[in-house]
This record gives sequence, C-alpha cells and structure tokens, in this order.
Amino acid sequence: MTAARRKGQGFTLIELIVVMLIIAMLATLAVPRYFGSVQKSRDAVLKENLALMRSALDKYYGDNDKYPAALEDLVSHKYLRSIPPDPLTDSAKTWVTVPPDDPDKGGVYDVHSGAEGNAADGTAYREW
Repeated sequence: MTAARRKGQGFTLIELIVVMLIIAMLATLAVPRYFGSVQKSRDAVLKENLALMRSALDKYYGDNDKYPAALEDLVSHKYLRSIPPDPLTDSAKTWVTVPPDDPDKGGVYDVHSGAEGNAADGTAYREW
C-alpha cells in the first residue's frame, strides 16, 4: 500500500482513541468551571433581584407611609414592571415576604428567597 493511497482511507483506531482521550481530559477541566460559574451567576442575579425589590419597597413606603399589602401591589402601583423570578426556583411565586412589626404599616416589609440550600459562602438562601 502506498503512502498516497493510505492517506485517503481515514484515521486509524489508535488515532481516534488518542483524540477522544484529549477531548475527554479537556472536558473534565471545563465542566466543573462551567457549573461553578452558573451557580455564581444565579447567586448574583438573586442578590440583584432582592436589592431591586427592597428598593421598590422603600420607595413605596416613602410615597405612601406604609408598606404594600402584597408584592403584586408594587406592580399595580408601577414601582416594578413585574415581580422578578427567583433565579434558584425559576418562579416569582416563591418569594417569602416578611411583614413589618406594626401591622398597621402594611403587609410586606422585606422579602427573602424561598429557595432551599446554601450559597457558596455557606449562608442559607432564605436568609438573604
């Protein structure tokens, strides 16, 4: 068999195995970093959504001298366009609301995530 004729036949089994091993090693390095970055981005979005809703609660209180009865009041009074979803539960219905100490001041003083589990720093998402 001549060298010119062999080149047209394709790769040998050994060559394919070596290439697959190199791809597998690169994947074992990339996959953990990918999932770590996904979790960090969800944590960052959660912090931003909480800050956004807490700011809207403060503005509502400043304008009305009481807190809203429900989170939906922030949307109906145009303090938010919509209730942002919790990035960990993918739902806007899982937010945990905290009432103020004085019940005459409204119904939602603060908001926390309803997600189970802990963040990378060890704090529970429910405490954020």
